Amino acid sequence: MTRTMARDITTELIHHAYQPPAGFEAPQPAVHKASTILFKDVAALRARDWREKTGYTYGLHGTPTTFLLEERIATLEGGNFCALAPSGLAAVALVDQALLSQGDEVLLPENAYGPGIALARGELARWGITHRLYDPMDVAGLAAMIGPATRLVWLEAPGSVTMEFPDLHGLVAAAKARGVATALDNTWGAGIAFRAFDSGVDIVMQALTKFPSGGGDVLMGSVVTRDAALHERIKLTHMRLGLGVSGNDAELVLRSLATISLRYAAQDQAARALAQWLATRPEITRVLHPALEGAPGHAHWRATCTAAAGLFSVMLDARYSDAQVDAFVDALRLFRIGYSWAGPVSLVVPYDLAEMRGPGARQREHLRGHLVRFSLGFEAVPDLQADLAQALERAFKAA
Repeated sequence: MTRTMARDITTELIHHAYQPPAGFEAPQPAVHKASTILFKDVAALRARDWREKTGYTYGLHGTPTTFLLEERIATLEGGNFCALAPSGLAAVALVDQALLSQGDEVLLPENAYGPGIALARGELARWGITHRLYDPMDVAGLAAMIGPATRLVWLEAPGSVTMEFPDLHGLVAAAKARGVATALDNTWGAGIAFRAFDSGVDIVMQALTKFPSGGGDVLMGSVVTRDAALHERIKLTHMRLGLGVSGNDAELVLRSLATISLRYAAQDQAARALAQWLATRPEITRVLHPALEGAPGHAHWRATCTAAAGLFSVMLDARYSDAQVDAFVDALRLFRIGYSWAGPVSLVVPYDLAEMRGPGARQREHLRGHLVRFSLGFEAVPDLQADLAQALERAFKAA
């Protein structure tokens, strides 16, 4: 490089003239991290529109790395447009705030992701937005609940923790018949188990924290749509809220997407094997896994899905005490106690059904007893089965 004028070395390093040659390509995309984006002149600055992916304006509005991830997640879900959020819950909040105003009502399934219901009870209620919970297994019941103030119906397949699989097509049709928008939390399906937009849903949200990341080390969410006007509405709210994701986190999800189908299938196979084995155990009164015959909504799962996530719950006999159930969970060695799922380590969490679903939850036939949820990692199935067997023996042998 030839210097045109004498400059301090600090200035020289900041304004260094060298640019690497074009033409470098590798299996993994480059990581672009920026708040400030530089423009070649004032005309370029004034001409760019952050809403179109034809250029870059500010790091919060996208970099080559986040644009690439948005396009791949849209493809994964079968949609056309994607907005990224800092977590799955942030993606839920983005949808709520983009579509709802004071005086509106949102309907949520009673087995929805708990923090999403808490958001409705807290922030949405303070903003003058009402909500009601509906039975996701009752299409006619949902249709009857939709009123003049209803603007959004959330769906989840299967339900959080208790794993009931609803009639998605029926629920969406009931909302559409009344002109109400629908949003599906597709974290469990992950774009792999079924094509969410085939149900007619308007918005597909996913916690990329789970299967797209797959490492248990990234928090991120996505909101995917097919309609350009709806996406514009979401993107404007996204901009006004100042939502963004880091380039390094986007890189990790991009790196993992290439193996999502393989990981999903492996954890599906392991979960089915262990769920079927646990169904034979005397301590277990029910296994809640949509792919198992007799599980709540199994017929809907069979009609909709080609796969199932590596996630299921079991009901331990009601004759056991809470202390015994906790002792069973504590006795596990390969299953670690922790929230979330789809990572490499198998996880377990006991849940208080009365706290989650209200005091009447245990009166439902499939929820009598104590609920424990399992998430399968990548440990060998025989080792996980042995771990479950020894923990069951230790905790319940005297019962």
